[in-house]
Amino acid sequence: MKLHVLHRTRFKYGANVHESFNEARLQPTSAGAQICHSFVLKVLPTTRLSHYLDFNLNCVHLFEINQPHNELTVEANSVVTTGEKPALPPELTPAPMSRLPECARLDRCYDFLQSSTYVEVSAELWRLAIDATEGQTDMWQAARAIMAYVHREFHYQSGATHAHTHMRDVLKTRAGVCQDFAHVMLGLCRALKIPARYVSGYLYNGPADQLKGAQASHAWVEVYVLGHGWCGLDPTNNRAADVHYVKVANGRDFADVSPLKGTYRGTAKRELLVDVLVSRLEESEPTPSAAPATATAG
Repeated sequence: MKLHVLHRTRFKYGANVHESFNEARLQPTSAGAQICHSFVLKVLPTTRLSHYLDFNLNCVHLFEINQPHNELTVEANSVVTTGEKPALPPELTPAPMSRLPECARLDRCYDFLQSSTYVEVSAELWRLAIDATEGQTDMWQAARAIMAYVHREFHYQSGATHAHTHMRDVLKTRAGVCQDFAHVMLGLCRALKIPARYVSGYLYNGPADQLKGAQASHAWVEVYVLGHGWCGLDPTNNRAADVHYVKVANGRDFADVSPLKGTYRGTAKRELLVDVLVSRLEESEPTPSAAPATATAG
């Protein structure tokens, strides 16, 4: 599926601000069945961009604005092809829970078994995870049971939380958005020693689809299954990640993959406006060659 993603963030400040330093994780990955054909990042006021790969191999763009300004606009445009991912069948039992200690010895899994900024692995969470996976003896089936549990027991409610809400608070209110659902699932999986990482990206909602979290930044979870690698599961919609999902970054939780964060000197009064549009391109249109993505300023 060929998709165009527009992600525009606009800050309006109550007075001029100075010395704005920012980093953006907005460029879709090119890995597996997904190819990012083009990526253009525009920043106003115009400035110079640089980029690097972080610890989790996410592409991070850096920029700073030194002149006084009362507005900041960051717009990312991407063209991405999402192929059919080799999803594990729902009924498959590929890795017994008795093999979980093997995951703990893998470097790629270690960080995704621990507590993190917004996820706390606790005895209380372990008890919830045991209840949610009752009768499951396979790590893939246990992860799917946890996904179904979060989808069933937590209410999707915009405005119930904010970007920095901790998983503990979501467990109390039982309400939140995709970010919160992902954090709860991460905690439950890690409590059972199932490696689980946070994924940020986008979700395409086709004409006949009724998916929650579309037309906004979306979040889901990838669990590590021995013999199969990282496999995506979306607790918000209770489904495996497929061609509708555009992956941008992964990390321990939201703190590692925030689409845009930074600091500035000046007024605390500001207004934030975010627009996300994911649209499907006609298959008859020529697909751009898989050249390296580029970033431009202004």
